[in-house]
Amino acid sequence: MKKKVLVLGACGNIGPFLTPGLAPHYDLTLADIRPHPDGLPVQRVDVSDYSQVHAAMAGMDAVINLTVLRDDPAQSFAVNTRGMYHLMRAAVEHGIKRIIHTGPQSARYWFDHDFGIDDIPEMPGTGYYMLTKYLSLEIARTWSRTHGIQTLCFLFNGLGPSPTSPIRGEDFPPFTVVWEDLQHACRLALEVESVPDNFQCFNLHSYLGQGKYLMDKATRLLGHRPVAAWADYYRRLP
Repeated sequence: MKKKVLVLGACGNIGPFLTPGLAPHYDLTLADIRPHPDGLPVQRVDVSDYSQVHAAMAGMDAVINLTVLRDDPAQSFAVNTRGMYHLMRAAVEHGIKRIIHTGPQSARYWFDHDFGIDDIPEMPGTGYYMLTKYLSLEIARTWSRTHGIQTLCFLFNGLGPSPTSPIRGEDFPPFTVVWEDLQHACRLALEVESVPDNFQCFNLHSYLGQGKYLMDKATRLLGHRPVAAWADYYRRLP
């Protein structure tokens, strides 16, 4: 029997490109406050409303949280921070033991000059959006460790399609993940037995080769690596 997985924020900038890689393997329920761009059925769930989150999570085996809001000070806190609290609280009440969360890798902006950066503490700075997402990580960390919920958080700074032909005149972007790699990482996260301390954040990006930001922890704990050598599309001709 397929695992029942609720995808919150399924109609945003990530969900419509992520879920096609998960649908063959899981029984997905898509949830959002707006319709799906491809016309798929969507359950209306506003994560700032606990009763809606609680009702949507009933009977689920796992939840993928893709919700995010950036441009409204009040609503961004309600979605990014309070929404995560609602999710973790409902997970405890329903006995759900698997959560996948996503967010920006806030620390990388402090280390663009360096190399070999792996599992470093989050450094959100003073930007409001980054702070709301940082607080969501702390909420997830606290509830996961207290209640034995396996929560895996993927951190990245860019998303997009994989290259299909050689790219000239530009370097590949740091901390950017292509859809196929995010799909692969989420499948691994849904299947791994456990992670240390019940909570882990993982760097996630697709263009290896710069040697700046490492994915050693994702490889070690999840077995994740990019599904193709995407950086080869940026190789300079001799």
